[in-house]
Amino acid sequence: MRKTTFILPLVVVAVAAVLSSVFIVDEREKALVLQFGRVVDVKENPGLAVKIPLIQDVVYYDDRILSREVGPLEITPLDDRRLVVDAFARYRIVDVRQFRQAVGAGGVTTAEARLDSILRAQTREVLGSVSSNDILSSDRAALMLRIREAARNEANALGLEVIDVRLMRTDLPQANLEATFARMRAEREREAADEIARGKEAAQRVRAQAERTVVELVSEAKREAEVIRGESDAKRNGIFAEAFGADPEFFEFYRSLTAYSRALQEGNSSMVMSPDSEFFNYLKSADGVPN
Repeated sequence: MRKTTFILPLVVVAVAAVLSSVFIVDEREKALVLQFGRVVDVKENPGLAVKIPLIQDVVYYDDRILSREVGPLEITPLDDRRLVVDAFARYRIVDVRQFRQAVGAGGVTTAEARLDSILRAQTREVLGSVSSNDILSSDRAALMLRIREAARNEANALGLEVIDVRLMRTDLPQANLEATFARMRAEREREAADEIARGKEAAQRVRAQAERTVVELVSEAKREAEVIRGESDAKRNGIFAEAFGADPEFFEFYRSLTAYSRALQEGNSSMVMSPDSEFFNYLKSADGVPN
């Protein structure tokens, strides 16, 4: 009975010592074995591991890719057009020993605070070296790459690897929105006025050219018409001259008939003439031959 009384507590102590000396490393974690606060071992492979009970402690760190959002950050690009930028980063703890030495017992909370400072500083530096148009254009992909590379160099000292940095939102500060919109509206109105003025100028040039073309075409048409009319009159006179030269009496008869048709029209004024006037020679002749 006395042996049982002494053996049972020893068994319990031995079992407790064995259980406290064994720990499990999950595949999503890395573990540090600390002895009086000093790192004595690193466990990166998943499975069972052993430590010295009561003397050594185990600290676990996440081995997965972690995300960190950077709050609104106001920056001033080269053109002094202030912008508010939101960003986020993806990072991973790659060296747990160096990570422990850099942040101490603060762990991930302290590391993320320092990572925030790095990301803010690099974002200000990179975006402050370009214009706002570059930030708002497709060139922002290259800017994000520059921020990531600069932040990665500093984060390595913390045992961290910065995998990616993204700009989520790029807006104007609320206080500047109205002034910016007013300036943009004024610029658009000025551009519209310039376009209207250029359009009127072009229309005037086209109108003047068209009027000039019309004058030239009309003048050319009149000249050609006069030439044709002159040629036609010359041909007509030539035909008349030839016809009248062949028969002078017919020419006199034709001329008298033309005079009658023009003088003896309805509504003409009355004419007082002597019946013996030569004007009526062909009217008094029975055979059409003047007396």
